[in-house]
Amino acid sequence: MVKIAVAGGAGGVGQEIIDALVATKKHEILVLSRRDAPSDSGSIPEGTSWIKADYTSVEQLTQVLQGVHTVLSFVTESEGGGSPVQFNLIDASLEAGVKRFAPSEWVSSGLAHLSWYAFKDATRKYLKDLNKNKKVLEYTLFQPGYFVNYLTNPHPSMTHIPFTELPWDLNNRRWIGVEGGENARISLTTVKDLRNVVVQAIEYEEEWPVDGGIRGDDISMGEYLAIAEKVRGMSTLSPARLTKIDSYFMLGGQPFAVENRKAEDIEAGTWTTSWTPAFDHPAIPVEQRASLAKSITGGILLAVNANQLHVSDSWNKLLPDYQFTSIDEFLTEAWSGKP
Repeated sequence: MVKIAVAGGAGGVGQEIIDALVATKKHEILVLSRRDAPSDSGSIPEGTSWIKADYTSVEQLTQVLQGVHTVLSFVTESEGGGSPVQFNLIDASLEAGVKRFAPSEWVSSGLAHLSWYAFKDATRKYLKDLNKNKKVLEYTLFQPGYFVNYLTNPHPSMTHIPFTELPWDLNNRRWIGVEGGENARISLTTVKDLRNVVVQAIEYEEEWPVDGGIRGDDISMGEYLAIAEKVRGMSTLSPARLTKIDSYFMLGGQPFAVENRKAEDIEAGTWTTSWTPAFDHPAIPVEQRASLAKSITGGILLAVNANQLHVSDSWNKLLPDYQFTSIDEFLTEAWSGKP
């Protein structure tokens, strides 16, 4: 049993991890949030303590982190030019004697074209410089790639993380891609697998690796589209209704409406498509969502094309007995029987 502080624990990914840790009934968990504790005590997970954190005060954070073994950070940054919240958390962790730290990563190793993740790069540099002469803080960069759960939208497959639309829309069988980008690779992991890996990482007795790649599946964009088309082509027929001929015919799937655009046009912002994903994410102010939708979509497409959403299998190798869920398996089950 260890004492764990979850910074940004009121957010979607943080809550998913908290649920998994609480279920083990092994650890003492502190939920750090900028918000006041919910007035309804039932909204606070059993087995956790809620603390309103002042992320501008290293002194207050140091007091909060006394006796904490591991800090998991899920906080986001709004300030430019650095990562003050992360820096303050790191400094306070050192002052309080925290053994392990996981910064607010939870996506990909590559950040090119993903400008809204600039604070992650600043934090990586800060941690690397901190340990330049000697190791003073053990840390890992948990990077699961994209959550394959987003592809079940609008059908729920996550408890706390809100859906955000991506350029790959299985519900409406439509797809936006980069011309000639079929061989670019993307890593996709289920939320369940991420939760389970983090739980096992907390109990992992050896030193954490800095490279914290978690790879559910790693496929080319061409394979990705083929799986999506197959899954949605077969989804309207139950196994009992499939004859041998039906099965053979439907294995080809149902073609999506694919709109590929040149990378240079996407980079210049001159591209157009018949639809644009809506990014109704809590971290994005409502009044900015419509105007940012095209630039965010373009950034994602360019990042994928540059293999920036491809992560390592570092934790897979350290946890060889854990069986990850394949994309094909997950999406086939999620879309079974859906119109």
